[in-house]
Amino acid sequence: MKKKKWDIENISDQSGKTVIVTGSSSGIGFEAARVMAKKNAEVIIAVRNDAKGEKALKKIVSEIKDAKVKVMKLDLADLGSVKRFAEEFKRSYKKLDILINNAGVMMPPYSKTANGFELQMGTNHLGHFALTQQLLDILNNTKGSRIVNVSSMAHKSGNINFDDINWDNRKYKPMKSYGDSKIANLYFTSELSKKLREKGTDTIVTSAHPGWTATELQRHNSAFDFLNRFFAQNVSMGTLPTLYAAVGQDVKSGDFYGPSGFMEMRGYPKKVSPNKRSQDMSTAAKLWEVSENLTGVKYKI
Repeated sequence: MKKKKWDIENISDQSGKTVIVTGSSSGIGFEAARVMAKKNAEVIIAVRNDAKGEKALKKIVSEIKDAKVKVMKLDLADLGSVKRFAEEFKRSYKKLDILINNAGVMMPPYSKTANGFELQMGTNHLGHFALTQQLLDILNNTKGSRIVNVSSMAHKSGNINFDDINWDNRKYKPMKSYGDSKIANLYFTSELSKKLREKGTDTIVTSAHPGWTATELQRHNSAFDFLNRFFAQNVSMGTLPTLYAAVGQDVKSGDFYGPSGFMEMRGYPKKVSPNKRSQDMSTAAKLWEVSENLTGVKYKI
């Protein structure tokens, strides 16, 4: 990365590009959608809640008069919804330049998705795993396309228990489960990147994390609400690593981006290193197999 303080002013015109941002009615997803619309991309706000999606769209259009923005329903906690979204998108669009897998839940009370997965693993990883598979053909047919998986510093606490991935037989620990889902994002990035390289496709798969950023995602934890006042950066800064992964000129498949400041909590984006556990390719391969079996989607790369 040549410029130390890279920000949205460094993003070139994105005219002609089609971008999907999941979970883009608020927080980092909304900011990523807003910036890409400002740079003239056609942006799909892919959200579970239609009303929140329309509110986000109106907010963007009120700022950017000629913004090309559309709301499409996507519930990542329901594989049926994932399939319907992918089918509808491919009926309407012939290309997909950037897929930002941003949507997520953080430390909610224990619950399960429509398909019986623990909510955090089901939404943050398995839903995006299924979505990406169903959009991979159009991504691979779009020259220079990119996939960005939004992870977290919490990946450092992740250590997936494959014998009880849905927490059926253990006392539920929301923070531990969140960390598991975030390390899963990195395993998915590594394994998909490897498979695409082996097939010679030019689709780039990257990941990013926002550092400590104040967002609606933290609503289930009052401690975060309090600590945000002292440590958190604002959403516009927290979104920069995701945007860099999506459009940065020197980005390579498998790269991971985060803030450049102390402990990667704040600052302008830079390439960072995930923890050692997340780089274990045998675990990444195992999660891939488990994910295909659980979701019923099989990747054909």
